[in-house]
Amino acid sequence: MKFQLLSLVSLLLTATTAAPSPAKPKTFDVMALRSASPIHFAQVSAAKSGLFLNLPAQNATCKGGQSSDHATFYVENEELVLYSCEGVKQKVFVDRSGMGQGIVGYITGDAPLPRYGELKGWKVDADQNLWFKDTALIACPSSIDGSWRIWLGLGLQTPGGNEGCLGFTARTLPNAKPVSCRYTQL
Repeated sequence: MKFQLLSLVSLLLTATTAAPSPAKPKTFDVMALRSASPIHFAQVSAAKSGLFLNLPAQNATCKGGQSSDHATFYVENEELVLYSCEGVKQKVFVDRSGMGQGIVGYITGDAPLPRYGELKGWKVDADQNLWFKDTALIACPSSIDGSWRIWLGLGLQTPGGNEGCLGFTARTLPNAKPVSCRYTQL
């Protein structure tokens, strides 16, 4: 009897210590592909609740004082999340309504979404391209510090009154050593 009890306790201890730790998400960076344009090979940055290309400094607060000139993401349950080791997530939304016109931004934690903001619908396809509900992204010039603001390509010529917008392929690049950052809010 004592031997059976000892065996059971030993088995339970082994099972609890051998339990796998939560899987680390597959993190990636995003690069714009648009040949012969000022955004070709530009990396996506996050700042002031928006996503940008060619942003000189995103001013994120990163672990260990490290800095990063681009944002790192992962997709979880069809939500695009900015990578951070901290518990509070920063999630990317899209507003496809007539008011939002495809604006892409992010919220922190339980902050409210814009009225018609959507979080779910992000995916990375077999070619490693990022999509929102099978729709590609576009970028519009003349944003903060000369950067290009990212929008969802809804077929509008001037989303948010912006002109000169360019569609691009959002190619994901695996990042095995992501830097944990908290990105700025408006």
